[in-house]
Amino acid sequence: MSPTKQSTHPPDRRPTLDESTMATVAPPPRRRTSQQWAAWAFLTPVTLYLVLFYAYPLYRNLDLSLRDYTVRSFVQGDAPFTGLANYATVLDDPTFGPALTHTVVFTAVCLALQYAIGLALAVFFHQNFRLSATLRALFLVPWLLPLIVSASTWSWLLNSDSGLVNAVLGAVGIDPVNWLTSPSWSLTSVIIANIWIGVPFNLVVLHSGLQSIPASLYEAAALDGANAWQRFWRITFPLLRPVSAVTLLLGLVYTLKVFDVIWIMTKGGPADSSTTFATWSYQLGFGNLVPAFGPGAAVGNLLVAAAVVFGLVYLRVQRKQART
Repeated sequence: MSPTKQSTHPPDRRPTLDESTMATVAPPPRRRTSQQWAAWAFLTPVTLYLVLFYAYPLYRNLDLSLRDYTVRSFVQGDAPFTGLANYATVLDDPTFGPALTHTVVFTAVCLALQYAIGLALAVFFHQNFRLSATLRALFLVPWLLPLIVSASTWSWLLNSDSGLVNAVLGAVGIDPVNWLTSPSWSLTSVIIANIWIGVPFNLVVLHSGLQSIPASLYEAAALDGANAWQRFWRITFPLLRPVSAVTLLLGLVYTLKVFDVIWIMTKGGPADSSTTFATWSYQLGFGNLVPAFGPGAAVGNLLVAAAVVFGLVYLRVQRKQART
């Protein structure tokens, strides 16, 4: 009997994965599920907040603008659907043209002057001189005050009879101005007050942007013989462009919807001389004995649409800058 032949085939050396490698490549299903539940748990509060306080109010406002709501139908919920009739009513209203003009002027002037003054103050306080932090903190006071306090203060300052501004003008021989009761000055008055309120926000944001600019760039420019204006125009202003874009966008959205300051100081008058879309929307919905909920909501939606359009423009510009 011949001896049994031993196998000459080499042992099986196929590669195997150890436990740590397998855990890295494919996590166990139970662990993956727990991570997904944890992610949803973190997202749930934010999602609920956005739905309750943003999505649902926007939906209700859109529904108001597309139906003929009265006080009775507002309570019972049986308002008939009218489509774009409320928007047509708003566009045909004689108040639409002046309100649109006032909104554009109010927003453009406030935005430009708030940014210009805030940028000038930010550059000034960036020098870090003595009492710089103290003075910068004092400039934040208008921003920290409630809007009703700020508007009431400016109403007293610009009062035609007992206001401090007219008292100062009289002391230098200038006739008093009817700041709040003259159609020629009412819009200017609320613009001045809103600029005073908005400058601290621009100061804070732009000053934080200046902190991120390396000081070595200014030193190199000074060695090359650049003066202060050239350093600002060639270094500060271009490098502040991303921060400036955010500041202007936030300021635009805020200024479009300013209501408190105008309503407390002039209530949109006299003779609608300081009426904007924000105050007009309130007047239509709540300022009359017979409220016009539908047209008021339509005016509010026009403001929302304007803010969304400017937001989309900002995002598109930012994407183009990121590509370049």
